[in-house]
Order: sequence, then structure tokens, then C-alpha cells
Amino acid sequence: MLGNTSGLRPAQLKSLSNLYRRRIEPGRVGSPELARNLAELSHAIRREISVLIDRRGRVLSVSVADAKGAELPDLRLGENRLAGFHLLHTHPRGGPLSKGDLSTLFLKRLDAVAAIEVRNEGQPGLVHTAHLTPPGTVGEEEDWRILDPVPSFQIDEFDLGAQVSALEEEIARAARTRESKKDRERAILVQIDQGEFDAEERLDELSELARTAGAEVVHRELVFRRHLKAGTLVGAGKLEELTSRAYHLDADLLIFGQELGPAQAREIEAATGLKILDRTQLILDIFALHAQGVESRLQVELAQLRYMKPRLLGAGAALSRIGGSAGSAAGGSIGTRGPGETKLELDRRRINDRLAFLEKQLEGVAVRREERRKTRSRNDVPVVSIVGYTNAGKSTLLNAFTHAAEEPRRVLAENKLFATLRPTSRQGFIEGIGPVVLTDTVGFIRDLPKDLARAFRATLEEIGDADVLLHVVDVAAPGADTRLDAVNRILEDLGFREMPTVIALNKAEAADPDVLEREVERTGGIPVSALKALGLNELKDAVADAVAGVQRQELALREEARERAAEYR
Repeated sequence: MLGNTSGLRPAQLKSLSNLYRRRIEPGRVGSPELARNLAELSHAIRREISVLIDRRGRVLSVSVADAKGAELPDLRLGENRLAGFHLLHTHPRGGPLSKGDLSTLFLKRLDAVAAIEVRNEGQPGLVHTAHLTPPGTVGEEEDWRILDPVPSFQIDEFDLGAQVSALEEEIARAARTRESKKDRERAILVQIDQGEFDAEERLDELSELARTAGAEVVHRELVFRRHLKAGTLVGAGKLEELTSRAYHLDADLLIFGQELGPAQAREIEAATGLKILDRTQLILDIFALHAQGVESRLQVELAQLRYMKPRLLGAGAALSRIGGSAGSAAGGSIGTRGPGETKLELDRRRINDRLAFLEKQLEGVAVRREERRKTRSRNDVPVVSIVGYTNAGKSTLLNAFTHAAEEPRRVLAENKLFATLRPTSRQGFIEGIGPVVLTDTVGFIRDLPKDLARAFRATLEEIGDADVLLHVVDVAAPGADTRLDAVNRILEDLGFREMPTVIALNKAEAADPDVLEREVERTGGIPVSALKALGLNELKDAVADAVAGVQRQELALREEARERAAEYR
């Protein structure tokens, strides 16, 4: 396979083709004869020439390009194996291995990379060689070891085969040791800072999301970029740095705090060789992990399919695959001849059919929920909806309010994001009001993915049937004010911002006293600890006052309606 040969004369092309006939001793970097041929050709055309050589000493490809532009097969031989070939190329202007050479060695997991210096009159000079080092190696170079340069007539003295065998054995041994200790996926987090004041908080939240999803965070990176790169967001250099870090930390997952487009995810995955997720996929995964009831599962699947649908992309020949008859040219059976349906169209049609089915199922769930709400309304029992940022302690507060310490009344309360995905109602009692229904809702989060917001809108709209909102704020967490504002923005989008609201500043016992005092003054909230049952009486009094105010207002409206009806009669 000849690559990048434009502008060459026929005689030069023939000389390049003759390189395929060169065979070297297996397990060697090259031969003096091959080094001389490459140097002469490179001097003649004044361009770099790269040849790819397998472990049997055969030339696989010849490219008129540097190491980065060389034609390389797309092979995946597993994490414990190298590529199975090495790259030998020329440096017409002399000099040692470049940064690009070493990057290609590392990213492509080559057996080795070697550069031949070209001297005057096309004579080969020194040969520079480098190979990878096992993960976790401590030395001057993290990812590779550069050997001392040798004259071209000694190019075949280095036993590359033995070095590769020892290296792969070391990589496999290290992998087995790590695998025996590893019970979770190891993740590197990347949050891009475009000048936001809460970039650090967003990275902390991304870390908490990853932990909730079951990943072990081994490195966090806050990357400042005023302008994002179109294809990779952070640029090729930063991706190479992240790949190197993943290699040494045994990480197999790269999670971005920004939503990635389909093309961006593919390009980053191709550049790093790692599994790529964005924040939206991470949240969807957590929702799928925690979904318990029928409604939650339907909503999660609906959100996942809506996220997946625009990311169905055909690649090359995949678009020409035909479903059914295989097209008229293939001579399909009678009555089925025609263009058929591409694989991509089939996938889209199946997703559309599934979306329609899920939406119909959710309509039935919404009808049943509406009936339950009407029953509560006829009973004239006040309803208090507990809202707040995810993991603020809403479920713990509901358990404390209703004394539901034991199953089956106890509501799941975990130190994880989105532990509760479906609204859960429990009956409680408030002095001066009597029986009330307290409803624990789905936790909010800033920049809620639009697919999730749409899927859970019916659940969130149940908040509108409440008499009072109990807004729970984790005052001990950094950025409590920004989280409170994020919840208020979502409530405003749903049209519930003007509802009577009581603010509970939860986890007060763990909060900074100055922060707690400032938030009490700013929000008028009541410091409580749902876990330690502190401040609950004051909070119940505030809820009772709010409910009583709503009841007085409703009573006044009823009196006014009766008076108008009497006047009309």
C-alpha cells in the first residue's frame, strides 16, 4: 500500500514500490541496505518516507509522509498487546525523534518508532529508536524509552523482538494485577472552564455524578478554554496528555462535563482509544440505574431513545446495507424488488415505533395519576411538595416528617444523586393543620438535559397540585446559593415560582456558621438537620403557617364566589 505519493515521477514511484521487496531479519528495526535505500529516496524527493514493518520483517506500507501521516492499519489487538509492527522513517533535515514521532508511537501503541538522519548526498546517518514503557514506569520519560542513537550500519544489532516480548509480558502482568484489584470502571473527568464563576463546583458535581454511576474517579481536569475546538473541544495536545494519564492510571473512561455532539464523541474516541461519555449520558445512566417503578423506567427509556435518535449515524458502506430484498440489482423475490430500506432507516423506524409506544404508555400512567390527585382533592387534605436540588436531603426529611423509619413506609434515602426518581407520597400530621400529604419529588439539577426534562415534565407538573412547596437546600455543600437559584429557575420554567414556599436549610449542623447565617438572612430559610432531627418543630410551624395562609385564601375565594352566586340569583 503506497500512501501520499502525489507529485512523484514514475521512476520515483517505482523505487518506492521496490521497497516492498525488502525483507529484514525478524525482530530487528531494519537493515543497513533498507536504511541506505530510504535515505537515497528521501534525499531525491526531499520529503520524509515512512515504512511500516511487521514482526516477520515484511514491509506492510510505504508512505511519503512523516510519522503522523504514515499509513497505518486500523487494528485493535487488546489492551495487553502492542500493534504488532514498527515504523521506520527518514528525517531529511536530520535531528532526533520529534514530538510527533513519539506521540504516534504512544497513541498507536507501535512496537517501536525509528528515524534515520539523511546526510548530504543521501547517505544514511544516525538511527534514533524509541519504544514504549509499561504503565506506571517512573523515569525521565513517562510513556517511552529513547535508546542511544547508532550508526545506520548497526541498525540490525538491536533485538527489537526480545524487547517487544518482554514489554508485552510486563504490560500483561501489570494488567492482571490491576484487574484483580479493580471492581469499578476507572474514570478521568474533564470540565471545560469558559470563564464561569462556578466551574469548580461543576467539576465537583461531575465527580459526584460519576461516583453515583459507579465509577472510580482517578483524575479530575479543569481545562480553561475561552473558545472550544470544533472537533475535540480541548485540542489534540490536551487529548494526548489525557491519553497518557489514562495509560498510567489504568483508566478506561473519559467523562466530559459538556454535552458532546456525535461527531465530537467519535473524534475524541478515535484520538484517545478510550470510552467517551458526556454529562447527559452519565445522568441518563444514573436514572436507568435507579429507576424502580414502571413510570420511572418508561420515562428513562424514553429519554435514552430521544438522546440516541439523532446520534444514529451511518458510516461509509453501512449506509448502503439493504434491509429486506437487497434491492432490485440483487434480484430480490417477486413483489419485493426495489431500493429496500437502509440499516440506518431501519434503526430510526424502530426507535420511532418504540417512542410512540412509550409515549402512549406514559399517557395511561398520567391518567391514573390524575385520578389519584382528584381523590386527594375530594378528601380536602393539604398537599406539601418537597422540592430541591438532587441529594439535598429531601427523602431524609420526608422520613423525619412522617416518622417513617421502618419499611414499608420508609422512603429510600441515600447519599447519592437521583436516588429518588418517582414522586412518593406519605401522610403526616402537622399541629394546627391536621393530616397532610407530603410528596417527595425527583431531584433537580442545573442544566437538566432537555431529553430528561421532557420525559419527566409530567412528574414535575404534579408539583402544581401542591398547596405549599417545601424547598430543601443543602446549606453545607459548596455553592448552596447557585443550587437554590438553579431550582428556582426550573420552578419558574414550569410556572410554579409564585407558589407559597418554605425554605429548609438542611444539613445545618455541618455547614459553615458564617455561610449558614448569610443564607438565613438572604432566603429567610429555617436551619434544620433531617438526619439528626434538629429544627424540625420550627420547620413544621413554618409549613403550618403557609398551609393556613393558603386555606384562608381559599376560604375567602369561596365566600366571594358564594356572594356572587347569591347576587346572581
